Amino acid sequence: MKEFVVVGAQMAVRPNEPSFNMAKGADWIRRAVEEQGAGLVVFPEDATTGFNPALKVEDIWDLVDAIPGRMTEPIQEAARKHRAHVVWTTYERGENRRIVYNSAVMIDSSGEVLGVYRKTHPFPTERIGGGGWVTPGNKAVVCETSLGRIGMIICYDGDFPELSRVLAVNGAEIIVRPSALLRPFDLWHLTNAARAYDNHVYMVAVNAVGTDAAGTNYFGHSMIVTPVGNRLAQGRGVEEMVFASLNPDPLKFISYGTDSPQIFDHLEDRNLAVYGDILKKARSPFEPSMRVPY
Repeated sequence: MKEFVVVGAQMAVRPNEPSFNMAKGADWIRRAVEEQGAGLVVFPEDATTGFNPALKVEDIWDLVDAIPGRMTEPIQEAARKHRAHVVWTTYERGENRRIVYNSAVMIDSSGEVLGVYRKTHPFPTERIGGGGWVTPGNKAVVCETSLGRIGMIICYDGDFPELSRVLAVNGAEIIVRPSALLRPFDLWHLTNAARAYDNHVYMVAVNAVGTDAAGTNYFGHSMIVTPVGNRLAQGRGVEEMVFASLNPDPLKFISYGTDSPQIFDHLEDRNLAVYGDILKKARSPFEPSMRVPY
């Protein structure tokens, strides 16, 4: 990767008004480039509508579009105009009106779509099998860009170490995590820092602020974490830009502000013989208050 500035666009959206939100997003791209020199701009989860549209899945399907399409074209144009890479987020039309994906779109600085990631771990009540509206994706996505190799996850995905590990094994240097997360800040920070440190990648975690159509309020606190687990940037609970310059050689020292050398590599040092049981179904030995039936 090369050195560049990444901006987390912690932007509140107007529920279920994609045209308004795309115009606002395009202006935030302009501001991120003009004010911070952004090479990459990352938005929170479902920036076209807000996380919970409070609609039937068929109505969400009608509201949004395939990718590329109406939900990405204004953002593609802004990326091209301002010469910035953008991770934009939207619900995506599937193959029929019962299939909607929760997607993140990697757009390059010429406005081209390089890749689309469909959330593989929808939250239990978001997942269509649990009474929600999202069909899970089934592919991990790493995009080769002129900035570096960028992997994408979305919100609850960050609770699953295996997914970020797959991205790192497949060459990701940066993982972006658009989110509309409601769990405590401690868990938000812990999972972001752990996924960065586990895999020696930058984690750019951008959380929603404002209120969605279901009346849910989001707390923001977007952050950028280094491959040794240090926070470079930390947002608050308001609309704002969170930004940092990413060093292309970040693993030489065990912590920022020290000269103690780093001599280990979590990917290289894995003992692969131990992991034979990793792909079998399991449950926690402790019961949650309820299990959502799928």
